[in-house]
Amino acid sequence: MLSIKSFARRCALPSQAASCLRASSTNSDTSGLKARLAEIIPAKQAEVKAFRKEFGATKIGDVSVEMAYGGMRGIKGMVCETSVLDADEGIRFRGYSIPECQKMLPRAPGHETDGEPLPEGLFWLLMTGEVPTVDQVRALSQEWASRASVPPHVVSLVNNLPSSLHPMSQFACAIAALQSESRFAQAYTEGVHKTTYWQHCYEDAMDLIAKLPTVASLIYQVMYKDGNVTPIDSNLDWSGNFANMLGYRDSQFHELMRLYLTIHSDHEGGNVSAHTCHLVGSALSDPYLSFSASMCGLAGPLHGLANQEVLVWLSEMQSKLGASPTDGDVAQYVKDTLKAGRVVPGYGHAVLRKTDPRYTCQREFAQKHLPDDALFDLVSRVYQVVPPILTEGGRVKNPWPNVDAHSGCLLQHYGMKEMQYYTVLFGVSRALGVLASLVWDRALGLPIERPKSMSTEGLKKLVNANNN
Repeated sequence: MLSIKSFARRCALPSQAASCLRASSTNSDTSGLKARLAEIIPAKQAEVKAFRKEFGATKIGDVSVEMAYGGMRGIKGMVCETSVLDADEGIRFRGYSIPECQKMLPRAPGHETDGEPLPEGLFWLLMTGEVPTVDQVRALSQEWASRASVPPHVVSLVNNLPSSLHPMSQFACAIAALQSESRFAQAYTEGVHKTTYWQHCYEDAMDLIAKLPTVASLIYQVMYKDGNVTPIDSNLDWSGNFANMLGYRDSQFHELMRLYLTIHSDHEGGNVSAHTCHLVGSALSDPYLSFSASMCGLAGPLHGLANQEVLVWLSEMQSKLGASPTDGDVAQYVKDTLKAGRVVPGYGHAVLRKTDPRYTCQREFAQKHLPDDALFDLVSRVYQVVPPILTEGGRVKNPWPNVDAHSGCLLQHYGMKEMQYYTVLFGVSRALGVLASLVWDRALGLPIERPKSMSTEGLKKLVNANNN
């Protein structure tokens, strides 16, 4: 293994800097994904053009005053091709549910019959709408490994950020610093035709996804460990390399990473991180800047930081009630939490009205691999107790757990105790969905986003409130 400080010094030399950057200096489509997109995109462009021409003036919904004040919830005002979120079914990736993806997407060698899906396969699905073959997924793993090198100035940046800076802040900074590698920005400066924007956006997306595990691992090693990072293994999949660089060799942890990075990848276009990437990208900011902004949104406690808050709440419960509380003890603790004006973290969702399928598949993973884990037992008790309490008196529209209610429990079991870091894992995964969408934004020529805002006085005039 190589010390990060030594790595930074070594990459500072001109000859080594060239080596560090080599993976980003060429356009290589060894996986065939870009070529497949080039075949698919023209037909989709024609479909959307014809649809807009015929139905462009057709109304698709109404907007209420409450929607304007209430976070625009329920307003149909965006297009997202990669996934759709149904209130009852949960997320569907290009029409496929999570259980369906678990069954049909390729798995890692040695886990062909009982393993978790590889995120590379999901990315291919999000990009093309097609289920990839094993060979296509293996080729994508190898292509990402070939693009994974990180330039020396980013290594130096991570190594010199204060340890008091939150890992997500470090992550956003490092991604923004990677913008020096943007092929989209360079192509735009050179005046390329707008019909080719998607190609340069694609190259940036592939480079960025490939580099994120390395960047995230650098942050983890500098903040929490001994400053050593394992080199990329070109024969290993994306999740396996990420787990190795984090310092985890347990094959079950590798499987957990494959599941985690798959299910956190996309949740249609309206959530904060996805919408932010789309919005910033609509200004033709390159994928590095767009995704860095996206990660600033994901870092919020009402979005990706929620998994950390779940563990804090569970730890507080354990401290007060002991290691093995009864259902009655848990119920009273939940009621006390609500009486104190706090929410039960990990429960409820802006769209979902049933248990989040992402929660369910993590629960199934725990039942299979860690059935006797004490924290998993507590998470299970909370799952039994919380929904009836939240349902009483109609406190919430959705009393069921979301993805954040379970993920921290699994990471804790395998020894990753650094709760502040968990959202970085979420961020690495979310790149798959938002960057696939960004490529399609450029392919479809979507314009800069600019909704109309109104003042309270303007809204009153609009609805004749002053006359009433």
